[in-house]
Amino acid sequence: MPGNSSRRGAIKKTGKGNPTAGSGGRVKRGLEGRGPTPKAKDREGHVAYQGRKRTGRPAPRRTAARTGDADWIAGRNSVVEALRASMPVTAVYVAEGAERDGRLREVFRVAADRGVSLLEVPRAELDRLTEGAVHQGLAARVPAYEYAHPDELLARAKASGEPPLVVALDSVTDPRNLGAVVRSAAGFGAHGVLVPERRSAGMTAAAWKTSAGAAARLPVAQATNLTRQLKSYQEAGCMVVGLAADGDVTLPRFDLATGPLVLVVGSEGGGLSRLVAETCDQLLSIPMAHDLESLNAGVAASVALYAVSQRRAGG
Repeated sequence: MPGNSSRRGAIKKTGKGNPTAGSGGRVKRGLEGRGPTPKAKDREGHVAYQGRKRTGRPAPRRTAARTGDADWIAGRNSVVEALRASMPVTAVYVAEGAERDGRLREVFRVAADRGVSLLEVPRAELDRLTEGAVHQGLAARVPAYEYAHPDELLARAKASGEPPLVVALDSVTDPRNLGAVVRSAAGFGAHGVLVPERRSAGMTAAAWKTSAGAAARLPVAQATNLTRQLKSYQEAGCMVVGLAADGDVTLPRFDLATGPLVLVVGSEGGGLSRLVAETCDQLLSIPMAHDLESLNAGVAASVALYAVSQRRAGG
């Protein structure tokens, strides 16, 4: 009898009369369309929704994340740029079913040439590893940066037989500025870059990329206390000179370039902090043709380092 049959696929009535098998009831409702998928910014579980909820604006597109003792670079262009910049990538992760395009093929080729591990993982696992960053099916793992000791920078100069040249950053929080300073410091013959442990940019994936490979050649040291470390450099015979818009000496008249030198660069907005400025032996300004408030840290460091390198070369 219909409804009471024990045949496979027949409808069985429950105590409340709700069908649990066959082609009707809840199964039918489950097959009904639910409309178009909401945008990411409208889905409560999505990182874009969370960012919009906190700020009232769409969440920024993240291409990097940190988990434990490693940095993650996410996104096809970002991974390609990281490999081109000779970043110390230890593994490349590809989502299962990711579309093979020119960027992915380049990553495969470079990874094979360098002996970098290439792993295929479920897309959900890649989401978890990159903490929700937009990875486009591709991410790279980079080990946490190993900072040098501040004294190693002077030792490096001594080994080269050159007067020390160190660039110190004060309250520079943008990792791209740090990367640009590292690149300029390497290009103009500095022996290292010094950053504070706190309230400062660190050597993240973004800094590595901006340095365009220079971070692999030039050490970056961390100081527990920047002012104390600058005084230690002074005791070792270095002159500490800070870049400041209201400096006592302009760059063309700078006469300390050929000796042991620590060049301190402050943030674009606040410049040098009070204690650091008071510690400096001299404040140096870069003359400008127009009333421009300040240069960012990367540009200011490049201009000053170029002038120092010219003086040291006898130019």
